[in-house]
Amino acid sequence: MGIEAALAALNLGPITALERLSGGASKETWSFRAGDRPLILRRSPGPTVDGVPLPTEAALLQAAGKAGVPVPEVVHVCAPAEGLGEAFVMARVEGETLGRRIVRDDAFANVRTSLAARCGEAMARIHGISIEGLPPLDTTNAAAVLTRYEALYRKTGARRPILEAAFPWLRNRAPALPRPVLVHGDFRNGNLIVHPDTGLAAVLDWELAHLGDPAEDLGWICVNSWRFGGDQPVGGFGAYEDLLAAYADAGGGPVTLDALLYWQAVGSLKWAVMCLMIYGVYASGIDATVERAAIGRRTSEAELDLVALMEARV
Repeated sequence: MGIEAALAALNLGPITALERLSGGASKETWSFRAGDRPLILRRSPGPTVDGVPLPTEAALLQAAGKAGVPVPEVVHVCAPAEGLGEAFVMARVEGETLGRRIVRDDAFANVRTSLAARCGEAMARIHGISIEGLPPLDTTNAAAVLTRYEALYRKTGARRPILEAAFPWLRNRAPALPRPVLVHGDFRNGNLIVHPDTGLAAVLDWELAHLGDPAEDLGWICVNSWRFGGDQPVGGFGAYEDLLAAYADAGGGPVTLDALLYWQAVGSLKWAVMCLMIYGVYASGIDATVERAAIGRRTSEAELDLVALMEARV
């Protein structure tokens, strides 16, 4: 059964304007209309290899929506017999996802000033969701993240002095994890829908969700690579103080700027390793596209960010 026929069998309404938006090795995103309603299909034809399974992602979206987090409404979670594989249907939310436009375009000037605060509020609500009753999720902490990424780094065969120094530096400062919370795992500019009139409209891409340190999300959105040329540390559009103050006001647990900056450094290290891995795919000839080569060169940018963050905390 084709995708359009399988969608029609869900009885959501007449299916029109079916269009694939993106897709990697395992996940697909489709836009379509069911009657007059614009919808999105998230689909993994086979079992999920990376990240949480799509039914888990749908359950997290539903839990987040109940907690007041701006997320797309989950319309239908597909059963195996419905012929779409792992999949769910959600409402399409109007707005912009391209980080560079959110940071630079005049259309977003009015909402940019409060966007860091809105992100802080959303994170506080995510971290406040009771983990009881959630689908099974991995639990991780700073030490485990560093162990995983050092293993990935060693596999690249690279020996870069800044990264060689950063792993032990961060490991020696790794915080304990007294009470794990639900962590989005990829909360950043580029995974948000921002409307030019109403601001933060939806938090997307929950596939890296896990249980862990709340400061991980707060630090990740501040990684320089997610600022898209903006001159503010939070996503290129806001200040640390606005993010942390709104997070606390919305009921988020105590997270200090020092803790945020530690996880920002971890995030820069992770991105440096990812860039090396992407370059490795280019160098191997498996996918010798200019884009992969360009991303590989960004390793040095992440290393500069790491040096600045480490020097500031010596």
